[in-house]
Amino acid sequence: MNSKKVSTYSLNILMAALLLVPLNVVVHAADEKPILLYSRYFNAQGENRYTADGTFKDILKLLEDKFVVRVNAESLNAQTLQGVAVVLIANPSDKAFGDNPAPPHCSAEDVINLVNYVEGGGGFIVMGNQEKHNYETKDMNVLLEKFGMQFVDKYTDAKQLIIPESAPIIGGKKWAYYTGNQIVLQTEHKANPQPIVVNDLAQKALGGPRDEPGVLMSMSTPGKGHVVLVTDSGWVITSALSGKGIGKVAITEHDNVEICTQICLWAAGKR
Repeated sequence: MNSKKVSTYSLNILMAALLLVPLNVVVHAADEKPILLYSRYFNAQGENRYTADGTFKDILKLLEDKFVVRVNAESLNAQTLQGVAVVLIANPSDKAFGDNPAPPHCSAEDVINLVNYVEGGGGFIVMGNQEKHNYETKDMNVLLEKFGMQFVDKYTDAKQLIIPESAPIIGGKKWAYYTGNQIVLQTEHKANPQPIVVNDLAQKALGGPRDEPGVLMSMSTPGKGHVVLVTDSGWVITSALSGKGIGKVAITEHDNVEICTQICLWAAGKR
């Protein structure tokens, strides 16, 4: 074999090897789990509702089947959200807990940072609640309005909801709902807000007399991103998942883990 043929042969091998490198990198990246950040930034220090090592421990552990789960209380900006596929927030706090500092409410800077994050392709989930849970909505709604949705102070008590098959993302599932507020959608908004679960008044409340018509879970798609609002935070705590329930209400038949997993995957752009 002359030197010219050897040189051509070697060049062909080198080019083939180089072509394989990006392919391997892409395959590896596709196999990696997306990052889910359970952010405690808007929760008061010392507030023990829905903590990652307490009542949210089990659901976060179960979500590790599909996600790399991170937990922190850092401010939410381009640096801290780098590489994060979806941010989960539960029951943003209104006031300080005990002698601790007051929690941050959603500021104008937070709005800019989170709108940029979502419109750039990020996922964002906020879980609401009922009254008397140190729950802040006024400043959070300034952000949520950018996504075509807002929380309002109308409440529905605990109930089992059989979600219609036609519902997006979680159709046909059984939702053990443990009391929360309501969502108003801005139907002409460019983010195209849509209901996921509308309260079915034919399915009676179990935990009290309140049973308001309206939206209990919703979605929108601002820019390249995905946003989900849920009007209850207690539905994924350990006692709810186990069927033990909350207070005097125990809903044993439910798909809460699967519902939570699917809305997180959708928000992360993975379904």
